[in-house]
Amino acid sequence: MRLFVAVVPPVEVVEHLSEFVEPRRSHPDEDVRWASDETWHITLAFLGDVPEWKTDDLGEGLERAAGRQKPFDLRLRGAGAFPGVPDARVIWTGVEDESGALPHLARTTRSAANKAGVTVDGRKFTPHLTLARLRRPMDVVRYVRVLDEYQGPAWTAESLRLISSRLGEGPAHGAAYDTVGEWDFTG
Repeated sequence: MRLFVAVVPPVEVVEHLSEFVEPRRSHPDEDVRWASDETWHITLAFLGDVPEWKTDDLGEGLERAAGRQKPFDLRLRGAGAFPGVPDARVIWTGVEDESGALPHLARTTRSAANKAGVTVDGRKFTPHLTLARLRRPMDVVRYVRVLDEYQGPAWTAESLRLISSRLGEGPAHGAAYDTVGEWDFTG
């Protein structure tokens, strides 16, 4: 099972961002594959393929991590690209986290995964929400300039989710996501 751990914005935040992004989606570019609203999330830890027999220990560890975390405020804001604007493969909106809770939560969820014997993708944590993936590296300055003006409503993150990803089974042949477990922040 292909898994990741994430914070998922509430419906009203997703709708606000969707209204802002929609005019860009309405001018199709065959090299830009816009992510569907229902897949938007902030990845804390990408776990890749995890044997099913490890998911119970993983879930217990994530439940402990969530239990030590207090709810915290977030806001989606600005834009950028990975690996960079002139040679982008991904266009994203940033995450404003004045409390600094997201990097800490990313560390604790990654630690929980490691204790469960699950290998975590070793990339540096950069809080973001992926808006689009590109079929080939390209300069996305025109997109980033417009999307950088975005400032969404603040919301309180109250839980983390363990999500399974089935490649090619979602909207427009993208990934389909299913929540495997969800744990409230009760710290």
